Amino acid sequence: MDMLIFLEEDGWTWYTGSSSWFYKAGIEYILGLKIEEDTLRIEPCIPSDWKEYKIRYEYKTSIYNIYVKNISQNGMNEVKEFYVDGQKIEEKKIKLIDNGRIYEIEVIL
Repeated sequence: MDMLIFLEEDGWTWYTGSSSWFYKAGIEYILGLKIEEDTLRIEPCIPSDWKEYKIRYEYKTSIYNIYVKNISQNGMNEVKEFYVDGQKIEEKKIKLIDNGRIYEIEVIL
């Protein structure tokens, strides 16, 4: 199941504060995309019936394609494995790099 988040134009243009909170709630708190000091982490809080979702994140000239797979049977959203271009990252976070490359990130919950 592909997840898509969008904002409707009608009405939202008058509520710029509301739209920014909608973005923050959807991207940061539900999908779990956390960017702090040029470091990317994924800490989702999704329903147990969401099996997967994708995020495309652009950092300056680089692109990060993030694929999150929810294989947890107990409804926990804990990140079990984190891969960048097929290489397992034990820290489960990466430093963002501006080098024009496309990175493939896989996160297993």
